[in-house]
Amino acid sequence: MSPTKTVSASAAKQRLLKSLVCSDAHEQALRLGGFHSIAGVDEVGRGCLFGPVVAAAVILPPQLAPLARAGLRDSKQLTHLQRESLDRLIRSSALAISIAEVDAATIDRVNIYQATRLAMLSAVRTLAIAPDHLLIDAMQLDLSELAHPCAQTKLIHGDALSLSIAAASVVAKVYRDRMMCELDATHPGYGLAAHKGYATAQHLRALTLLGPTPLHRLSFAPVKAAANQLHP
Repeated sequence: MSPTKTVSASAAKQRLLKSLVCSDAHEQALRLGGFHSIAGVDEVGRGCLFGPVVAAAVILPPQLAPLARAGLRDSKQLTHLQRESLDRLIRSSALAISIAEVDAATIDRVNIYQATRLAMLSAVRTLAIAPDHLLIDAMQLDLSELAHPCAQTKLIHGDALSLSIAAASVVAKVYRDRMMCELDATHPGYGLAAHKGYATAQHLRALTLLGPTPLHRLSFAPVKAAANQLHP
């Protein structure tokens, strides 16, 4: 009898995401329902220990075949070079793009879930074209503050299912990754250019040795532990 194989939750999730098909099926259904300006909305950096959470809202044209052929999908399933290439293609074809960020201090004050919703809402609010429907990755937003409130659809694993949400995930990821590379120069020793603020072994070691910077999220357990170790 072969030994039982234990599959970690993260490995199982990655296998699930790879099995999903990213398409414009949701966008087509919404267009048949009379919607025209459909914005995909997603965030990046929610699980990081350092820096802001970043959200993007992207309104794509009705014809999404070129993006599908280019391999657009969830940014986590793409390499750095693929994301950079797709970011350029998205920016050249999108009808409107908006990016918003919420800093570490606000994350510590309101919690990461609410900060993510704030970033998403800000990205939607600053779109040059008012959307009439949002496709959002696993979130529901309070749209009552918008000048032109619109409908919304929450999609679990939306960045792996909807090309509009995938576009937002790529734009947000490329933007935040570039920011982390720039901040690596002003906050040396943490390896930000390599891990982009996530809780890698390298980052955790640096936190223990150097302590947190003003841009670290002090409400996150590893950062709080490092701060307490330096200043018990």
